[in-house]
Amino acid sequence: MLIGFAGLGRMGLPMATHLARAGHTVLAYDPAVERVPAELTLAGAPGELAAAPLTISMLPDGPSTRALVAGDLWAVAPGHVHIVMGTVGPDVIAELSHEQHLAVIDAPVSGSVSMAETASITTMVGATRDQFETVRPLLAAMTAAQFHTGPAGSGSAAKLAVNAVLAGLSQAVAEGILLAEAGGLDSAAFYDILRHSAAGAPYVGYKEQAYLAPDSTAVAAPVSLIRKDLGLALGLAHRHRLTLPGSEAAFEVLEDAMATGLAHADMAQVLTVLRQRNAARRHETPSTTQQTGARR
Repeated sequence: MLIGFAGLGRMGLPMATHLARAGHTVLAYDPAVERVPAELTLAGAPGELAAAPLTISMLPDGPSTRALVAGDLWAVAPGHVHIVMGTVGPDVIAELSHEQHLAVIDAPVSGSVSMAETASITTMVGATRDQFETVRPLLAAMTAAQFHTGPAGSGSAAKLAVNAVLAGLSQAVAEGILLAEAGGLDSAAFYDILRHSAAGAPYVGYKEQAYLAPDSTAVAAPVSLIRKDLGLALGLAHRHRLTLPGSEAAFEVLEDAMATGLAHADMAQVLTVLRQRNAARRHETPSTTQQTGARR
């Protein structure tokens, strides 16, 4: 099958390559990419992807996804299906679903770059049941698990909910390390305990080096990305009059991380931000501390 694929970043490139290795002809486009693996065919412009009966986008945000679907793909043939695999939020999916020239499915993914490289990521699919069954074999070439979440937009809602948990867990691990160190524990020894405790979620296991040896560990999910996703999650929550204090606290720390130059660092480096916050607090005078506490 001819598939158009837009977005050849750290996640998108291995995903497109898996499709090609599964036997599909992949016409790929990314304005920042000039060369691709031999399995892929590089398009010169995004509009060239419209020649395929099905297209996929793995783009970083809503505006770029909207520009592709509502603009560049205007010349698609009737019956064209577009799968949004980037995290853009359910509002963008709802907007794009009103486009008359194609059908939109959302299938954002959960997992790291290394998991994309081994096709072990998970996808949450917002589509009709028939659409889901039709595209599932394609998604299975790129992902290890495919969940049908309901109509278009529900996959994006599921992804935001997952990343809200992930952001909270990331901060909780960082706070646990700080608390253990304050009690005299070696951080590596504590992390070993944490991995084998009731709190030892898979995330805790595979993020160990990101927390304990960040300078020598490759970035899996940057602060900027999780901050963007958590912002979308909080936007959804606020529109539904939900108060999410844990997510709001995690977002504030991610904002601090962005402001201190950690946008491209791994999300585990919320630990660095919390260390900085606590170091500053220790240097406050007693009167300043009392004033800060009163404001809080």
